[in-house]
Amino acid sequence: MELREKTEVQQERNAGLFADVTIQSVSTGLISATLLIAGTALIILEAAAYGGFTSEQTISWMFAVYFFGGLFGVVMPLWLRIPITGGHSLTGVAFLATVTAQFTYPELIGGYVMSGLFIFFVGISGLFTKMVEWVPKEVISAMLAGLVASYVVRLVPSVKELPLVGGIALLSYFIFTRYRKRFPPALGAIVIAIITWLLTQGTFATETSQVSFMPSVQIPEFSWLSFVTLALPLAMLILSNDAAVGIGALESTGYKPPIRKIVTMSGVFSTITSLFGGQCANIAGMMTAICSSRDSGERARRYTAPVVCGVVTMIFGIFAWKIVPFIQSLPQAMISMLAGFSLIGVLLANLQFSFSAKNYSMASLTAFIVALSNVSFLHISAPVWALLLGALLSRAMPK
Repeated sequence: MELREKTEVQQERNAGLFADVTIQSVSTGLISATLLIAGTALIILEAAAYGGFTSEQTISWMFAVYFFGGLFGVVMPLWLRIPITGGHSLTGVAFLATVTAQFTYPELIGGYVMSGLFIFFVGISGLFTKMVEWVPKEVISAMLAGLVASYVVRLVPSVKELPLVGGIALLSYFIFTRYRKRFPPALGAIVIAIITWLLTQGTFATETSQVSFMPSVQIPEFSWLSFVTLALPLAMLILSNDAAVGIGALESTGYKPPIRKIVTMSGVFSTITSLFGGQCANIAGMMTAICSSRDSGERARRYTAPVVCGVVTMIFGIFAWKIVPFIQSLPQAMISMLAGFSLIGVLLANLQFSFSAKNYSMASLTAFIVALSNVSFLHISAPVWALLLGALLSRAMPK
């Protein structure tokens, strides 16, 4: 009897999931997956080449971050019913691209493991929760707007580089904006851009990798040097550029995310991912901002967008060794254009909210400018400084 009741409850949950899927959630989920895949795959390949990785080690890296990052994005939204999108840290990959040659492969794996455990400790101890609760939501939105603005601004040079593709896509975006409730303008612009590019000057690569692959556990090697110079900076980048941004995006769109659970599970998934050759698997900041925005449809149904993103990302992780040549054929201007169109709505919404309260206008402006600068200091990234300075000013300035 008890087993039958559990089965019925599970069937109701599954039915609810499929009933909650909308064209808006599917489109933003696909956009997020495309950004997550196209935005970091090339950097991973560059970092692996810089570090002298073998083909098997490179494929293992690609598999781990996309498969477990996608799995995070399926498990968390289904569990908590809020649009928590999984992925891995773009800034973390960019950081690793500069240090992979300084460590042996086992030392890198050891650094990844220690980074995941550090994130787990920060989450389960509640330290991250206290930090986020101390910062006004307007300041968090301003920080997110500063990060997003740098992506949206890249629309200008990308349109200049691909004037025909960019011009038609830009016109399409404005046209689709009039029919936002029926069809997401970002998806429309992106589809038009890709079709125009293919018809005018683009072809995808047809060669695929012939390297076979089977996931396997990598053996870590631990050292104080890798902890200080690799694990801690990587963990801080994930916490500041992904966890803080993702949680801030959820809060700015009216959700009440369980911060401790999100950060703790980011640490758990990152630790597991590291044992298979990847640096992390966590809440994805920018992708969560996209999937939690109004472009994903009704608030109660937006949790399905990260599920779509997670499934696509997992599939890419499994078949990454065959798909990588196709990504390599995509121009960087197209990737910048795609990112810019998909984040216009996020930028506008956060700018409106961050400066809606006059009490926090100076604090919000400071957070926006500091985040926009993208300048790190004392190995602490701009988003962390933006939140810190914005929070201090919000309390120091007269109400």
